[in-house]
Parts: sequence; C-alpha cells; structure tokens
Amino acid sequence: MSTPTNPTVIQKAVVKQVLSGDTVVLRGQPKGGPPPERTVCLSNITAPKLARRANPNVDSSVETKDEPWAWEAREYLRKKLVGKEVVFTVEYKVPGTGREYGVIYLGKDTSGENITESLIAEGLVEVRKTGLKNDDPAQQRLAQLEDAAKAAGKGKHAEGEASKHVRDIKWTIDNPRHFVDSHHNKPIDAVIEHVRDGCTVRAFLLPTFEYVTVMLAGIKCPMNKQDADGKQVPEPFMEEAKYFTESRLLQKDVKIILEGVSNQNLLGTILHPNGNITEFLLKEGFARCVDWSMGVVTQGADKLRAAEKIAKDKKLRIWKDYKPAESNINIKDKSFTGKVVEVVNGDGLVIKLDNTFKKIFLASIRPPRPLEGQGDAPVKETPNKRSRPLYDIPYMFEAREFLRKKLIGKKVNVEVDYIQPPNQGYPEKTCCTVTIGGINVAEALVSKGLATVIRYRQDDDQRSSHYDELLAAEARAVKKGAGLHSKKEAPIHRVADVSGDVAKAKQFLPFLQRAGRSEAVVEFIASGSRLRLYLPKETCLITLLISGIECPKGARTLPNNQNFPAEPFGEEALLFTKEMCMQREVEVEVEGIDKGGNFIGWLFVDGVNLSVALVEAGLAKVHFTAEKSSFYKTLLEKEAKAKEDKLKIWANFVEEKEVKIEEEPVERKPNYNRVIVTEVTDDLTFFAQNVDNGTNLEKLMEDLRQEMEVNPPLPGSYTARKGDLCAARFSQDNQWYRAKLEKIEGSTATVLFVDYGNREKTAVSGLCALPGSFKTLPPQATEYTLACVSVPSDEDAKQDAVDALYNDILNKTMLLNIEYRGGSGSPDYVSLKHAETDDDVVTALITEGYLTVEARKEKRLAKMVSEYQKAQEEAKRLRKNLWRYGDFREDEAREFGYTR
Repeated sequence: MSTPTNPTVIQKAVVKQVLSGDTVVLRGQPKGGPPPERTVCLSNITAPKLARRANPNVDSSVETKDEPWAWEAREYLRKKLVGKEVVFTVEYKVPGTGREYGVIYLGKDTSGENITESLIAEGLVEVRKTGLKNDDPAQQRLAQLEDAAKAAGKGKHAEGEASKHVRDIKWTIDNPRHFVDSHHNKPIDAVIEHVRDGCTVRAFLLPTFEYVTVMLAGIKCPMNKQDADGKQVPEPFMEEAKYFTESRLLQKDVKIILEGVSNQNLLGTILHPNGNITEFLLKEGFARCVDWSMGVVTQGADKLRAAEKIAKDKKLRIWKDYKPAESNINIKDKSFTGKVVEVVNGDGLVIKLDNTFKKIFLASIRPPRPLEGQGDAPVKETPNKRSRPLYDIPYMFEAREFLRKKLIGKKVNVEVDYIQPPNQGYPEKTCCTVTIGGINVAEALVSKGLATVIRYRQDDDQRSSHYDELLAAEARAVKKGAGLHSKKEAPIHRVADVSGDVAKAKQFLPFLQRAGRSEAVVEFIASGSRLRLYLPKETCLITLLISGIECPKGARTLPNNQNFPAEPFGEEALLFTKEMCMQREVEVEVEGIDKGGNFIGWLFVDGVNLSVALVEAGLAKVHFTAEKSSFYKTLLEKEAKAKEDKLKIWANFVEEKEVKIEEEPVERKPNYNRVIVTEVTDDLTFFAQNVDNGTNLEKLMEDLRQEMEVNPPLPGSYTARKGDLCAARFSQDNQWYRAKLEKIEGSTATVLFVDYGNREKTAVSGLCALPGSFKTLPPQATEYTLACVSVPSDEDAKQDAVDALYNDILNKTMLLNIEYRGGSGSPDYVSLKHAETDDDVVTALITEGYLTVEARKEKRLAKMVSEYQKAQEEAKRLRKNLWRYGDFREDEAREFGYTR
C-alpha cells in the first residue's frame, strides 16, 4: 500500500538522467562535492519498457526487447528534461523500495509544463485508470487527454505502427577492429547512456543502435583501485572527474569519432556541441595524456598536450605536486640548419654546420634491435665472424638506406628536443626533430616500420616535440604490418666481406675487372684515398685504394695500437673525400689488388673522378702509376694548376726555395728535411724518420708481417749474435719489426728497433732471422742531438728537459737541419723547427729554462748562438726552471768552490 504525502510540497532539482518514459533521476544542489541524487517516477501512468541486455554474470539472465514506443517515450523525456531545471511534487512513496511518485513541472514552479500530461497527450504512455480519483479534476484530466490521443491516433495508439517502433539493438560488437575501420574516423551520432569514470562511457550509436563502450583516446582519468583487502578505493579526484564528465555528457546528443581498439573497448573522441570533452578534462587537471592510446588520436593530439600543459602550469588537481623538468639546452643552440653528410645506423645523423660537424640522433625513436637478447644486447656472434650490425640486425640496413637516400647531401632543419645524459658507458646524445621539405624524418621512418617509438614514464617530459605524431605513425605501421611489425620473415643480407682477405679478393678480382664500372655505396672512409665500399649487385664489401695519386694520410691507429700522427693536410684530404663521397652512390673501376687484399681502382661520384678532384684541390700528388691511364694528362694539368695557385700541399712549394737563398746568412746554409720524431731518449737525444720514406716503410712493415704470417719462424732455428739485424716482436702490439741486437745476457737480448729508435729487452728465443729482401732498405730512424746547448748535470733538471722535449716533438712532423757532425759513433747535432709554425724547438726550451747555451765558436753559428743567448737571458730574468733560484752557475763558484 502506498503512503500518501503532502502533495503541496514542491522540491526543486535538475534532471540528471531519464531511465524510461516514466522514470527520471533528479540531482539536487551540490554541497561541497557531487550533489545528492534521487530516482522518481511519474504517478498514474505506465510507460513501455525498454530493452535490457542479458547479464553475463547471471546464468538465468536473458535479453529482452523494447516494448513498442518505449524508446520514443524515453527520448521524448530525455530531449525535454535532461539538464533542465524542474520542480517535483511528491504524491506518495512506496514502502520497502522508497521509490517516490509524483508530478514533474518543467521550470521553476508548478506553473510550468506538466510532463505527465505532455506524455499522455503525445500517446507515449498509458493512464492507470484504476488509481484515478473521481473527485480529483487533475487526475480526471489525464483520462481525457488519453481519450483525445486515442481519437487522434497519436503515438502508440496509431494502428499498425507498433512493430516499427521496436529497436534492433546490437549489444556486442563481434569484430571491434573491423567495426572501427568501417566508420573511417567519421563522426557518428550517439547518446551517452552511462559514465563509468571520467574517461569511459557507454553509448548508443545512432541510428543503428550499437551499444558500445568508448574509452577517450589519448588520456587517463583517476579510477578505482583495489587495496590490499581487495576493496575498490577511488584514486584522488576520481569522483570529481566522473562528475565533470557525467554532468556534461550523460544522455546528451554527441558525436563520437571511433579511432582504435583496446581489448573489446573502443577508443575514440567525443565531441560535445561545446567542444572536445577530452581537452576540457585535461585543461581542468582531471586527466593526463597517455602514450599507449595517443597514437590513434585524430582530433589534434597537439591540442591535448597543450591542454595538459595548462593544467600542469597551474598545478591543477592531479598536477598539484607537479615539478617541470629543467631544460639543459642553450636557447641559441635550440634550432639550426645544416647538410647531412653521414647516416649512422638507423637513428643518427652527422650534420655539417659551416666548418664544423655535429652528431645528432632522431628524438624518441629506437632503431631496429637484435633479435636475440633484450635491450641493447648484441647479436650472438659465431666464432671468427666480424660483428656487422648494419647487415645482421633485421631492418637495420633498410632503415639506414631509407635515411641515406632521403638525406645524404641535403639541407635539413634541426630542432633540438632534449639532451640525453651519458648512461651506462654511452656518451651524451643530442636528440632532435629533423625535417626536410616540411616532412618529419623520424615520423616517416616510423611509418615505414623501420623504427619504433620509445615509451616514457608519464612524468618524463624529455621527448620529441612531435611525439604524438610519432605514436600515430607507429599505429599506422602496426595496422599495415609494415617493416618491423610485419608477420613475414625479416629480410636477410648475405654480404661477403672481402676487405683484407687476400684469398677472397683474388676470387672477386677477375669478375670485378670484367664488370667495368660497378655501382657501389661508400660505407666508410679511412683516408683521402682509402675507402670501404658496398657493391649491391655483387653483395660484397671491399676496401678500395684510389689509383693514380699519392694522398697525405690522416691520424690513424693500427691494429697493434700504434698511433701515427696526421701528415700535413691528411685530415683535410679525409674531410674532402668524406664530404664528397660518404654514403653516396658511386661507380668504381677495379684495376688490381695489393698484397693485403685491398682493391686498387678509380672511383667516380656523379661522373667526377675522385683522383682528379683531390689533385685539383691540392690534396694529392700525381703518382707515376697513373702514366698508363687515360686520366694521366688531366691529372698533370690539375697538379700544375694547384702548384701555381699554391693550394694546400703546394702552399710552400716556392717559398721553401726562397728561404734557402734569401733568409739564411751566407755563413750558414741550412737544408731542412721533413722528419717525424719517433722516440726521445733519457739522454736528450731523439730518433726521427724522413717523411718522404714513410710510404716505403709502411709497405715494408706490411710485407714483413705478411711474410712472417705465411712462413712463421721455427723456434730455436735462429742463432742470435750481437750486432745482427734480425726480426723481433714488440711487446706492446706483438707485431714484427726490424731490430738490431745490441746486447745478449743469457736468454735475454736488448734490441733496438731500427726503424723507430725504441729499445726493449726480449727473449732470445723470440727473435728470428730477417729475410734478405728486408735488409735493402736502410734503417729509417736516425739518432740526433740538439746543437749549441748543454744538458743539465742535475738528474731532476735533466728529466725535466727530457719531458719538455718529449711533449714538444714526439710523433710530430718537424724541419731538421744538421749543424755539425757528432764524430764517430755519435749522433749529429741539429737544429729543429716545427713544420707548421716554423718555431725553433731549442729557443723554446732555453726560454723556458730547461737548457743552457753552449758557446760554440764557429762563425757560421754565431747568429744562432746569439739568439739562443737572448732567450737564456729572458729565462734568467723570469727565473724559470734552472734559473728559479738565480744564476746557479754563480752559486757553484762562490759557495762551493767550483770553477768554470
């Protein structure tokens, strides 16, 4: 039995939701949180029942269909009431359920539209006449309105219309991915039926009535989490976020753009008439951007990031403890333009900026990784096989080729996004967004499936400025099954590495000679005239020595860890060839091979002969081997022009002759030779090699080691004798060198490496006889001592002088002139200048107070001795090193009785 209440009590509220044609949910006034709610029913009427889906958690639950006109009745109320202010008069309350029944008036008082009467007049509900009071005019009016609706055939009273007003609802989507694709990211009309949390809703898609769960793409709101006892506990701001979405979307007409799938839930964007609800949630601090679904966003991911940044800056709600990351990028280095000269694997570029080179990496992407192991674990190598990541890691070669063909030699725009600090032995990395012609290079690479996007922690802002575009590109690549995301087997590159393998080189030589000009890609440049090439058609790697020229070498380290300084203009020649050829598509004509398995031939870049280009730039000399080639005349012409213009290696070609005639005094006629200092001894002498003999020495060393490898010496077959020239291994690199036996003490011998000047004690059993063909070239290291100076008698002062000389001249190219002979068995006395600056070495040592002047009486040396004495006076005045306590020579005479 119902319990009557006072019908004159009027309660104001806002309609939150319409459950059916006669039931609504009202929302009261908020009081410091989500406002109180109540479910009320319209009295004296019965509305058709809406369809209900089967409850999967209840075995006996079955799906029900709409009663005719149930949807229309619900929609009539929804469109009229949801979000509107109403007043509600309670007529009675049902015991047990507490459900309230009464009348709703649209507006602020009971003078507004009576919703019950409107429903009856439209023929959308039935009047429960058994409950009507005959003495109540208002209730009797309901019956009259129904009779009028029947007479007019309105709504459910229309004949033969019932079956047309039952929905065909699809409660589940069998193939969500196909369903999303079929709508092509086009807006779909929808009504939001339920809000689970701030970013998850259920909706009916119109007019087809698919019932779908939609998660807002690109964001995540606070949700419920299970605590240790298994109870659902809301995260901070969960209720507020839900209310924010619910108050704006629930039972509102919206448009939904379906963009992706997560499990059986659809990802999408919901467009309210006032805008994108996702942006509003972010801007108010109720949500954060998430990378896992940002890739599918089609409605301006940049706007979502911007909205999130507003909330972060204001520290709204979930961002109340937010601390922005500090940028370590100098604002002037933030963006620049340069030319790409090299592609490093699949994510690194070397950019030329004016006269400098800068290595950068594409931000937020990861190049293809090895199949085996995790992270950056190396590919498992087979014994005796050289690691070749470019060819062995699936899709690494394709990624490098994509970037090489698009970028090499082109100007690009670079925007620095962040600088990754050194980590686990890896150096600092400058990570950037690179664009060419308005195209984001990283995005293009990812969309081809040739790289993946790095996932970051949610609080990590150090990422690409176009991170969301990268995520979207990866989503497209995954959908297409491109590259790394393909289910097919990865491409395999079987490349024969012929470099340094004499046997293989001899096999390939006839084929390459017959082929004429072969296409190749320059993979590496060791010096101006030494390149490593990949021949795609022949699928092999070769080392090519450029024909017809003699090119200065850059600084280099041999496999035995022996370092050689750069020859004059060697580094410039290397950079010239690098900029002209590095990773370019070239043509090569192979003529022959050398003893080390390196090919010799001509190389052409866009039709330009590299040999000719180097000679023309003054970075190479014509070699006599070019005489038989068709390029010989051109090479000679270019060399003559370079000499005339005094280019690079020819810069001092004329000046050197003039120095000998004009600048030196008549009494002294210096004849400077270019040498490289290879050793400084503890006695303040040094060993030097003639620069012009460098090529002959390198060839001899290479031939000697090859001979020892082919014909290894038999232990004990060599009888060591003092003074012999033999072959000995150097302990630091275990390579063979020519050596002179200076002393034998039992099983140990002291040897002098005659081509470098260094000494070492070694086991006699480790020596072997030197083949006769390696004795024809004279020892290349000659011992010299400095002219016109005295060596300090104090051991500490002497060591200081040795250290200063060592740091000043070792492994450097110098100008050497013999001033006077040292006599039998003694080194000659020389003056020494730096080849690049012409600065005198002895003058510098005397000026710093490391040496004293020996007053030579030869007239031809007078001017040089005078200059040295001036330097000595300066050292005394400034009290440097030997002179720091005054004139030590006077101290000796006065205090200790020494006489000079």
